[in-house]
Amino acid sequence: MALSARSPASTAGELHLNIMDDGAPLATPGPPAGASLRAGEDSALPGHSPAPHGDSFPIGNGGSVGGRLHSNGFANGGSGSGDGTGEWHSVKDPFGGGGGFTRVGARSGGSVSRARHWLRARRWRAHWRALRPWSFGASLAPVALGAALAWRADGTFRPAAFAATLACVLCVHGAGNLVNTYYDFARGVDSGDRRSDDRTLVDGLLAPAQVVRLGALLYSAGCAGALALAAASPLRNEHLALLYFGGLSSSFLYTGGIGLKYVAMGDALIFVTFGPLSVLFAFSAQTGRLAAGPLAYGLPLALLAQAALHANNARDAEGDRAAGAVTLAMVMGPAASYALYIALLLLPFAGLAAGAARLRAPTLAAPLAALPLALRLERRFRAGTLGDVPQGTARLGLAVGLLYAAGVLLAPPGSLRGLT
Repeated sequence: MALSARSPASTAGELHLNIMDDGAPLATPGPPAGASLRAGEDSALPGHSPAPHGDSFPIGNGGSVGGRLHSNGFANGGSGSGDGTGEWHSVKDPFGGGGGFTRVGARSGGSVSRARHWLRARRWRAHWRALRPWSFGASLAPVALGAALAWRADGTFRPAAFAATLACVLCVHGAGNLVNTYYDFARGVDSGDRRSDDRTLVDGLLAPAQVVRLGALLYSAGCAGALALAAASPLRNEHLALLYFGGLSSSFLYTGGIGLKYVAMGDALIFVTFGPLSVLFAFSAQTGRLAAGPLAYGLPLALLAQAALHANNARDAEGDRAAGAVTLAMVMGPAASYALYIALLLLPFAGLAAGAARLRAPTLAAPLAALPLALRLERRFRAGTLGDVPQGTARLGLAVGLLYAAGVLLAPPGSLRGLT
């Protein structure tokens, strides 16, 4: 990122600031390109929150401008000019986004270290938010369930294999989210003139190249986790590769390549990946064998993962239509989308209750404790207030998944079928 300052001859007493991010103007939360600070002003630029301690520093062009700019105005700059009355120190951005300038004087001692800390914290937050951690429950729950099913089947638990499985799944999930961020922005699905849930690229929190690099890093870390899993698990390498690269391909193809999301085929991909496939992957990593039973046990989690995706697509239907994308929620329309969401939301509870009765394993009904949360989400969807319904549905999926795994662990011996 770079900050450039100029004072046009025709505009006395006015300093124009341009915040750049890899050559592109930085949108909110940074100040807009061309923002100006007139003489005598003493406030942060629009869209900024004060930097630590609210430090402010004189700015100007040879002393011709008498205003003051809060230190956050320089938080992402790379070049600038002082007013000749103090010493300017550059602050390097540790994530390759350029750096910043801060002035050290009697009023602002120690500001360099504070600005550097603020830069580092802001950049870490931007990378973390880009991963959409609220969605990780869709990966955590199937891994927990698969390991619980393996323990009930064989009475064994391999901590190293569990840790490697979790690392693989979370890295691939995070990378898939970044692929989605990149292609939604590139295709115009996420843009400044439409309401977008993912603001990473729309608001310039990260540059597209940074998103690509982080995604590549996570895919690489996932492959490293798969190698560690090959050493820790009794599963045959060809079976491990089939399951792992099947999940990796799904995470990319949802929006990358042919972009199944944009042709109303992404729903089926998410259903398979965040339910049956992930549960089987975790189960097989523990037991060393493939089995059909875990696929069926993973269906309730698949339905809830699909419910979260459908809520997201229903909320963004108008923006997707304007960008030329085609999702199932858009094709179905509001009334049918509501009916589908209710089915996806409540069928897991009905199935778990029926399974608990049929298998004579009452602990499998433990997820029914989360039913009140599901009913609250249903009311919000029905009312059309979909703002954070996808995040709420993801949290519901995690709660159900963990309760489900606990119910499996506590089930009577021999009550669970299809695991051999």
